[in-house]
Amino acid sequence: QAKGSRMNFLLNISRAIDSVQERFGKALSWLILAAVLVSSVNAIIRFAFNISSNAWLELQWYLFSAVFLLGAGYTLMKNEHIKIDIVNSHLPKGLRNAIELFGHVFFLGVFCVVMIYMSAPFFRRSFAEMEYSASAGGLIVWPAKLIIPVGFTILLIQGVSEFIKRVAVMRGMIPDPHEGARGHGVEG
Repeated sequence: QAKGSRMNFLLNISRAIDSVQERFGKALSWLILAAVLVSSVNAIIRFAFNISSNAWLELQWYLFSAVFLLGAGYTLMKNEHIKIDIVNSHLPKGLRNAIELFGHVFFLGVFCVVMIYMSAPFFRRSFAEMEYSASAGGLIVWPAKLIIPVGFTILLIQGVSEFIKRVAVMRGMIPDPHEGARGHGVEG
């Protein structure tokens, strides 16, 4: 019973992570609209008035980077990440679950920790120097560099949630949240 109550506690943590991730992912989707608008306005101004701005181009890059990096955790939660399941789909469910747990810890988890560790000083140095783009009229750089460790931290936290859910699925405590979801992978 102690294991069950501990697992229920962890499932509550996972639900809280997923709830925050759901709201954050939906709010983040507005950055796609912002990127499209910035890109469109920049193109119209460039062609209509023959005026260009590096700041507008860099803002597009910042917005795209934010959507991609900050949205990775949401994508993982929705099982919409790209994966190739040609071999995996032919394996018994228990082995697939074990492979997924292994992957979350030794690939996703380790990769996220390494990226956070490597990118944090990259951001700190940029922030301390108040680094600006080398391009004329460019933007300040540190916000773009901050997106890297923040994005991988969000992905790592979501990876913890997915790990908890996978253990609960293996113990029969919850239905598989991704059962029947096909995502964008190649499945056999």
